[in-house]
Amino acid sequence: MRRVLMVSPHFPPDSSAATHRVRLLLPHLRGLGWEPTVLTLTPESYEGALEPALLALVPAEARVERVAAWSPARTRTFGFGDLGLRGWRALRQRAQALLQDERFDALFWTVYPTWPAASGPALARAAGAAFVLDLQDPWVGAWGSSVGPTADGRADLRSRVSRALSLPVERRTVVASDGITAVSYGTIDALAARVPEVHGLPHAEVPLVALEADLAWARSAPPLPASLAFDTPHVHVVWVGTLLPAGRSVMRAILDGLALAVQRNPRVAERVRVHFVGTSNESRADAPALAMPIAQAAGVDGLVTEHASRVEYRAALQLLARADAVLLGGSTEAHYTPSRLYPALLSGAPLLAVYREGTHPVRVLQRVAADARTALITFGTAGPDAALTDALAQAWVALAERPLSATPRASISAARVTPLAIEAATALVDVLDRACAHAARRGAA
Repeated sequence: MRRVLMVSPHFPPDSSAATHRVRLLLPHLRGLGWEPTVLTLTPESYEGALEPALLALVPAEARVERVAAWSPARTRTFGFGDLGLRGWRALRQRAQALLQDERFDALFWTVYPTWPAASGPALARAAGAAFVLDLQDPWVGAWGSSVGPTADGRADLRSRVSRALSLPVERRTVVASDGITAVSYGTIDALAARVPEVHGLPHAEVPLVALEADLAWARSAPPLPASLAFDTPHVHVVWVGTLLPAGRSVMRAILDGLALAVQRNPRVAERVRVHFVGTSNESRADAPALAMPIAQAAGVDGLVTEHASRVEYRAALQLLARADAVLLGGSTEAHYTPSRLYPALLSGAPLLAVYREGTHPVRVLQRVAADARTALITFGTAGPDAALTDALAQAWVALAERPLSATPRASISAARVTPLAIEAATALVDVLDRACAHAARRGAA
């Protein structure tokens, strides 16, 4: 049995999307010959909302080591509150101590946040272990280049400076790694374009596949609050998750398609209601609406509701399980791999999915959801166009005509999705094994 130290700054009870990466891999690793130890931060280290119920999803036998990050109240007086910067020193010191005191064959470090992972190669090298860098999102992507925090989604000076500082750190970390994993091949391809040395390293796509146990856990939860419930006799279509800057053109096409469907068939307006939840990725109650302005511009705001604040993972799964259909929308970026894809599949609800052709979500949907319950509509590298809007209008009309009694409630995961979780863990273990061999060769040289 080999041993891996898995550094994951986000981990339950933290409620961010990154908290699930290592958690979802843990149940499979021992059966594949690797004993994991998780190094993460204390609950008090997080500024965002906590979801204590998530701890029930962490395997009881999992060993979890926690260290405290600097308080944001302390660091903001010096101009920063980033979790990675606040937790970097504590994570590095504890990882160093664990690697010195115990035998680990590999050090696996997942990002986001990115900066602490820069310590990984040196720590692993000193301990005679392999270092594997895991990318849940690109270390350096469109942020600070074509995408940023401004109201219209463009880069500002601070995001451009952050990107410029990240480029050399990313390169040094990648070149010193023994293996690379990422949630999609698109992320690896984009990384290789910046750092060609990736081609010489063990690497693999390891998607973030939700587990069927998550849905069972969600179904046992108390009822949703009234603000999130829907019980009118409509076809309730639910979107759960962030609306990213690079996805706004896709959302415009989706809602323009809905408007065109209403023009073609007034029954669409009578039957369909679309609910957007968690679009802002902010937990505060006054989080800004992102979908509603687009709906207003399209003239379909009367058919749309938006709860922009981020909801807990359990509530998100409950919403998907109760939906008459689930709306999935992609980004114009090739690497985009939404974490909500697999929970949507697990829900068993019909899907209306709009993604860039050739991306990970398209491949998965073509493989496991190629049936009448799924409308998969793709667009090319040039982005959404009139043909996409027309295809979406047809899909909206089809949803409006769907009898409510025909909506399936049984999960399709047992036969189709669960094997993907095992495949993801197997791909990770393969990289860990090959990374150990790579580290041995590097040490011999």
